[in-house]
Amino acid sequence: MVCGAGPAGLTAAYALAKKGYPVTVLEADSIVGGISRTARYKDYRFDIGGHRFFTKIPAVQSLWEELLGDEFIDVPRLSRILYNGRFFNYPLKASNALVGLGLWEAGLIVLSYVHARMSPHPAEENFEQWVSNRFGSRLYRIFFKTYTEKVWGVPCTEIRAEWAAQRIQGLSLARAILSATTLNTRAPAIKTLIQQFKYPRLGPGQMWERCAERVSELGGSVLLKHRVVGLETDGCRVTGATVAAPEGTRRIEAEHFISTMSLRSLVRALGPVRPQAAVEAAEKLAYRDFILVALIFDRDKLFPDNWIYVHTPGVQVGRIQNFNNWSAAMVPQPGVTCIGMEYFCFKGDNLWESSDADLIELATREFGGLGLAPNAAVVDGTVVRMPKAYPIYDATYRENLGVIRGYIDPITNLHTVGRNGMHKYNNQDHSMYTAMLAVENMRGADHDLWEVNTELEYHEEQRVERSENARATAAA
Repeated sequence: MVCGAGPAGLTAAYALAKKGYPVTVLEADSIVGGISRTARYKDYRFDIGGHRFFTKIPAVQSLWEELLGDEFIDVPRLSRILYNGRFFNYPLKASNALVGLGLWEAGLIVLSYVHARMSPHPAEENFEQWVSNRFGSRLYRIFFKTYTEKVWGVPCTEIRAEWAAQRIQGLSLARAILSATTLNTRAPAIKTLIQQFKYPRLGPGQMWERCAERVSELGGSVLLKHRVVGLETDGCRVTGATVAAPEGTRRIEAEHFISTMSLRSLVRALGPVRPQAAVEAAEKLAYRDFILVALIFDRDKLFPDNWIYVHTPGVQVGRIQNFNNWSAAMVPQPGVTCIGMEYFCFKGDNLWESSDADLIELATREFGGLGLAPNAAVVDGTVVRMPKAYPIYDATYRENLGVIRGYIDPITNLHTVGRNGMHKYNNQDHSMYTAMLAVENMRGADHDLWEVNTELEYHEEQRVERSENARATAAA
């Protein structure tokens, strides 16, 4: 049995179904895909957060190609940072940032970096310390602090350093400046931004809708509006699940249980005999929720980016998607554009509780204020809310996660996978890979799923090996 029909859950179900195992997927929502779904409004389709399909895991790439074939299209890659009316490269390239900010500011940034190298933070326990040691405090305040706190809703001093290491690995101001000079031509390999990525023609949900269809064709079941509300255990194994379904409550038995539900929900479901310490730790896990405001404009070709990171102070929007630039099939006709204004919030706060009309008005006003398309008018809009979109790496999450694992890891037929299933900020391909490895573990392997991780450069950069002749030419 699989709890959850997002990328991890459906990957596990498909792998099991292909091997001939009877598998049942239980999904609380009315749509598959989780945060990788494709939302629809009238004849418009839009992505919840933006999902580039790029991976260095061959098994994941093969699965994507197998499911979609020719519907898996190539899309040109462009995303930038918008800061006070100017665009900067993403991922951040220090040489570009120094030029774009001007000579005086660049000088102050370099001085700040030199100070950080001469007198670094002795401990790197939080995001601020980790980034400041590599970029200096001034560049940290300009390009990291405001945006990061907007996204996560907590001070950077309360975000664990391992999140920074996971998402910004291998970068430093010195390395970025060096990469822009001829000195770097002697290096045995260089990194370059990927120029294009794969994407389902009708949005990421197309991938998971097709995956659910294949599971059903292979004899499995994908049951929507089926919420797991209880898991029975005998101490070391799960023996059954209580499911709230449209027709009423039912009980389901299975040999193995793969869970992608949030760890908080999982521990709640494992009652009533649960260690109090695990219950308290699960309740302390924090999540960031997400609102997408889709705006329909009366003209196309507003800007060339797939998405834009908004670092400009004074606005609440965090990222802006241009769905026309993901796939032309996402909009029903030429001459219009569907823009996604992304807001990060906590369920129950003022932003989350705002009416759809107020959110559309806010998004329209902020988009206009950023000056991205001064001659375009908003003709329609809609709102999508996504709870528990991002697990938060706060000051206590690691300790809480350890307590929870101490309780659930000994349950031999319970396998937690995916982003919320592991409270780990995995990208889509890494979430899928944890599911693949879990299936192998069910058949006798001994993979450590917690070692599967993600890096920022993993999705944005690739290593380009050069021949000896090319290096010799460059050196000459």
